[in-house]
Amino acid sequence: MNSSPIGIFDSGLGGLTVWREVRRQLPAEDVIYFADSRNCPYGHKSADEIVVLAKNIVDGMLTAGCKLVVVACNTATAAAIDELRQSYPIPFVGMEPAIKQAALNTRTGRVGVLATKGTFDGRLYKETSRKYARDIDVMVQIGDGLVELVEANEYEGPQANPLLAKYITPMLEHGVDQIVLGCTHYPFFKPQIERMVGPEVAVIDPAPAVARRVSDVLADARIQNGADHRGTDVFLSSGSVDAMENLLKSITGRNFSRSTTQLGDTEYESLT
Repeated sequence: MNSSPIGIFDSGLGGLTVWREVRRQLPAEDVIYFADSRNCPYGHKSADEIVVLAKNIVDGMLTAGCKLVVVACNTATAAAIDELRQSYPIPFVGMEPAIKQAALNTRTGRVGVLATKGTFDGRLYKETSRKYARDIDVMVQIGDGLVELVEANEYEGPQANPLLAKYITPMLEHGVDQIVLGCTHYPFFKPQIERMVGPEVAVIDPAPAVARRVSDVLADARIQNGADHRGTDVFLSSGSVDAMENLLKSITGRNFSRSTTQLGDTEYESLT
């Protein structure tokens, strides 16, 4: 058994959808969550820039003793996870659009994927599409502006529905019956999207599968925390924690304490 924490990082607040599932499925694990809000969004950055940002974050997580790191960002996974796995001695779990699930479950043979440009340009997306969706009609859509709404804690605000309609309506007109949310920010819009598409279209959030993968990796490496331990959480941000605090309150229904926490050589504003 290993009482060291799990690290989870994202370009911002979207990875909280993954944290939520990890916390639900792995209640005994301690978690350090890092939101790189100062550099968000990652979607329009170059792969080289993202690798540098990811390595800086992982360096800090290693000094904090993390036993496993979840790259809870599709864009960062696409750009950096191969480099991270080659550079560090701990296991990494990344994100990839749930195209396999959509391809297996489609009845119409048509699926939609909503993601960032960085995800669509990445090797993982292309390989997964070739492997599982070769005979499927896949309609891709870049969700410009959605990440920013989540970061501003306005994903339920007046700008959300018109923007979602702009992206989702063409998919419905194309006849898709599966919509894959290919960015960890996008599950915050899942209730609005489900109301928009109706019961005949499945909206797929990959976070539960990622949490299951984390559980499997911990078990295979025999580095789980003791089952009788109650897991703790520390949330850090490279920017302000205001939006993160509001979002966490809406997710958990509880209040958080503010402090500062050292991660590597840098001190960040944090919530516990």
